[in-house]
Amino acid sequence: MKLSAFADVCLRTVMVLGAPGVGQLTSREISELVGVPYNHVAKAVVELRTLGLLEVTRGRHGGAQITERGLAYSVGTLLRSLDWREDVVDCTTHDAVGNCPLSAGCRLRSALKSAREAFYASLDSLTVTDICENSPAITLLPFPTVRHNA
Repeated sequence: MKLSAFADVCLRTVMVLGAPGVGQLTSREISELVGVPYNHVAKAVVELRTLGLLEVTRGRHGGAQITERGLAYSVGTLLRSLDWREDVVDCTTHDAVGNCPLSAGCRLRSALKSAREAFYASLDSLTVTDICENSPAITLLPFPTVRHNA
């Protein structure tokens, strides 16, 4: 199962903000920490705020901070909400002029949907806190020396 680039950026963002002791960080700071362009992180922050995982303060001393709900959020649920694809495969012909001739009675399509759901289900018991606490990857990040606290 391959995650979308957007889901990856969202996961990186919540992992950084969910790290113990991290207060508010700007989208620019998050961008530098996770090695992703600023505009991608900014879009992720908007989506995560919409989902209720982040609180965002605007202005000079603003930034994003993870919420209690965000820390308790299931990784599987988060990935489901970030996956806007209806199907795992694109059932059109290679030249995109029509549907696959096998799609009428195709069993593969539903099997792949089931496999995707099994993938997400395997992550349902894992919370954002679980992937942040005692994470060697997160402890190696060069967090800004001055953190913005709400």
